Amino acid sequence: MSAKSLKMPKGVPYIIGNELAERFSFYGMKAILTIFMTKYLMDSSGGLAVMGETESKYWYHIFVMVSYFTPIIGAIISDVFLGKYRTIIGLSIFYCLGHLALALDETRLGLTVGLTLIAMGAGGIKPCVSAHVGDQFSKENAPLLDRIFKYFYLSINIGATAASLLTPVLLNYYGPQIAFGIPGLLMLIATIVFWMGRNEFISIKPVGIQQYKRDLLSEQGLGAIRNLTPIYLLVAFFWAVFDQTGSALVLQADKMNKVINLGFTNFELLPSQIQAANPFLVILFIPLFTFLVYPFLEKIIRLTGLRKITIGMVMSGLAFAICAFVEVKIQAGQTPSIFWQLLTYVILTAAEIFVSITALEMAYTQAPNSLKSFIMSFYLLSVAVGNFIVAFVNGINERPDGSFLLEGANYYWFFTILTFLAAAVLYYMSTWYQEKIYIQPEDMRE
Repeated sequence: MSAKSLKMPKGVPYIIGNELAERFSFYGMKAILTIFMTKYLMDSSGGLAVMGETESKYWYHIFVMVSYFTPIIGAIISDVFLGKYRTIIGLSIFYCLGHLALALDETRLGLTVGLTLIAMGAGGIKPCVSAHVGDQFSKENAPLLDRIFKYFYLSINIGATAASLLTPVLLNYYGPQIAFGIPGLLMLIATIVFWMGRNEFISIKPVGIQQYKRDLLSEQGLGAIRNLTPIYLLVAFFWAVFDQTGSALVLQADKMNKVINLGFTNFELLPSQIQAANPFLVILFIPLFTFLVYPFLEKIIRLTGLRKITIGMVMSGLAFAICAFVEVKIQAGQTPSIFWQLLTYVILTAAEIFVSITALEMAYTQAPNSLKSFIMSFYLLSVAVGNFIVAFVNGINERPDGSFLLEGANYYWFFTILTFLAAAVLYYMSTWYQEKIYIQPEDMRE
């Protein structure tokens, strides 16, 4: 392998730095959203107007759903009209304004305006940033692409870890204005860092509407959509479980014993802070899986993309089964240790490594150059569908008389069963679909 093939593109550090700050911004705001809605939301006269648990879960997942639906719009703007760089810069302004609205107005109006602008900005730029990473590579340095996607994923999780630990503390001690304002400041920094790299980026120009139509309707374009759609529809059930770490699991953690005793010291977590376990574990698990778990499993079975995703789906179902067990204890009047949720996060994070990174790489490697952002948004659409499922369930869960269709442990068992069913379908697909349909990233680069 030539030295040239190992040279890192100059624009990559700016993208990684931008992603780290932007993810701090997004996850910091999202980490405290459920607690804000259930404990801090105000009415126009300055009195408390907080939501109930079911309503807060509904609106939380509506926000996440929209945030992961708007990537389709951002991808089209990027690929057809503006290109990735100008799309990211333009939508980042909406993003910053959304944080400003949350910081200045603690009522439902401020919440609605802020979350709408953030969903437009965060969602619109998301497929563009992921695809922009891949655009920096040519055939000479393509072997580095897999490593860079892992660095990219690490930057996301470093930002998310710091945000999930810090913003709950800011909310608890300084209130919503500071807690939402700091992530807004980080989003502004992310935008500036990205702008600083403008002369270093390799940019793929927008192709225009006519060429875009031809590429979308080409054999490769339609083939990528046809091949990935059934996978991503099933992956949606993984996200229906995983994204409840920011809603149902936060509300459950609020009823648990959150004291962490390490022997030499002990401290109490805030309910929102337990979310930091996921990105922190991702940072640990990526090298662990790369060098130990995947090589070990490869000795037993051939780890195709579908098999990785199936394993992850089963594990996510097991994680929610633990939540059901915890909920039984809570309903019995006990106060279970937060270590039960830490175990849940260990299993969910391992599931995320199997599912999310695999699905992300599938999206990039199967897409033609002119459709990178669009196909990336297909992957993100699976997150939107998963959150729609959760929002729908919570939207119909409360009866007019105040009782619930799914209550206590039954709520968690419902999603556990859905996830296991989706995993069973994926397993069936992996046994009879021709594996060449789902080409692995390493095969694409050989």
